[in-house]
Amino acid sequence: MSAIENPVVVSAREAAPPRPLWQVIVIRPETMTLVLLILALFGASLLSPYFLDFGYILRSFTLSAEFAMVALVLTMVIIAGEIDLSPAANMALSACLFAFAQQAGIPMPIAIGIGLVAGLVMGAINAIMVIRLQIPSIIVTIGTLTLYRGIAQVIAGDKSIRVPEWFIGVNNVLMAGIPVPVIIFLVMSIVLGLVLGTTIFGRQIYQIGTNEVAARHAGIRSQRIKMGLFLLMGLVSAAAGILTASRLGSVRYDLGLGGELQMVLMAMLGGTYIFGGRGTILGTFLAAWLLVIVSTGMTVANVLPAVQLVVLGVLLVVSIIATNAIYSRTQR
Repeated sequence: MSAIENPVVVSAREAAPPRPLWQVIVIRPETMTLVLLILALFGASLLSPYFLDFGYILRSFTLSAEFAMVALVLTMVIIAGEIDLSPAANMALSACLFAFAQQAGIPMPIAIGIGLVAGLVMGAINAIMVIRLQIPSIIVTIGTLTLYRGIAQVIAGDKSIRVPEWFIGVNNVLMAGIPVPVIIFLVMSIVLGLVLGTTIFGRQIYQIGTNEVAARHAGIRSQRIKMGLFLLMGLVSAAAGILTASRLGSVRYDLGLGGELQMVLMAMLGGTYIFGGRGTILGTFLAAWLLVIVSTGMTVANVLPAVQLVVLGVLLVVSIIATNAIYSRTQR
């Protein structure tokens, strides 16, 4: 053999062997989330036998279903390299506008339309400042979080705005024994999972989050895709706010207060990479159920709300660290 070896041969020798399939499956954030979900179910069943009742779990999930729906879209936003911390405030303002409109005598379909259009406008405001003005999305959405919540308080004041009796109780409506909000969440999970995992649009979202400059050079219209994601975020947030109004029977400016933490936690706990480019709808789907089991279990165990908030915060930090460690390992 000559002194100068073929570079292709050398690179082939130095390349690491492919990982076994079982190792690829095990070393994934979704696997970690699934294991935690199984452990949470086991632990919760020790606290109360009700956790062995599938109907009880479904009813418990309706309390967080609206946040879970928004978390699915938030997952796609984070994968694209951005973040939105304003959806809970969007929910409150959209619900207040909807409730105020129907209370003023506007027909219910038009009132619902007003709420949804308001959500789209809020999503567009976020998108314009992030995409056109090039302001970091975390700064923009912290600002609009306060802005939207403040406008909601101006509209509703400190009072509750009632909705019609016939509109109350969407969480009690069952289809095949499953509450409607849970069905909506399941359908959204399947549709968005297919879009993100099997379509060109989904692959482009991953490419944008991995390297937006390279994606633009590859002909991907990153600004248009991000604009669409922020608009979808606004629309889904508004719909979630109206569903929450139906579940609660009234609307206040503090509707969904603190929901930002739960939404981000669902995405992070499901393995979505905070810096973009990685994550799955499946992971967020599993994390949503995990979070419901943990929250309901703490409530059954009479854990104080302040302590519950601390536990959720710890879960968020741990999930970010674990996800970063897993992705770092897979890049070796």
